Amino acid sequence: MTLSHLIAALHLITLGIGYGFVWMRAYQLARVQETRDLKAVFFADNMYGVASLLWIGTGLWRAFGGLEKGTEYYLASQTFWMKMGLFAAVFACEIYPIIVLIRWRVQLKKGLEPDLGKGRILSRLSYAELLLLSAMVLTAVMMARGW
Repeated sequence: MTLSHLIAALHLITLGIGYGFVWMRAYQLARVQETRDLKAVFFADNMYGVASLLWIGTGLWRAFGGLEKGTEYYLASQTFWMKMGLFAAVFACEIYPIIVLIRWRVQLKKGLEPDLGKGRILSRLSYAELLLLSAMVLTAVMMARGW
């Protein structure tokens, strides 16, 4: 087994982990009634964040670190750019949840009560991310099959 295989495996494993935790975050956010419910939300959010960093890091390493097909292959691939467009959409969906969840954490540390009414919209955005992540997987499969 080579470094290329290990990084590819880690890339796929972190996708699965992140996917699971963003689903957990969405599920928990839809059910938030009081501040004690946020423990599960914050745990899922933290794990999604860690998985995302690993996923992005391994993806960049695979595409631009000389492990795979080479930078030229990726930059010339329309499917790769479609995948990057989907990534940008995932990131755009994540901006509001990042801001709100950081604010909630800060408010809780200050002993303040966060506005939990935003839980439903954060949940919907998380579910939208799941659809976009699924589309990214489809484009990755298309790339692997030579599209």
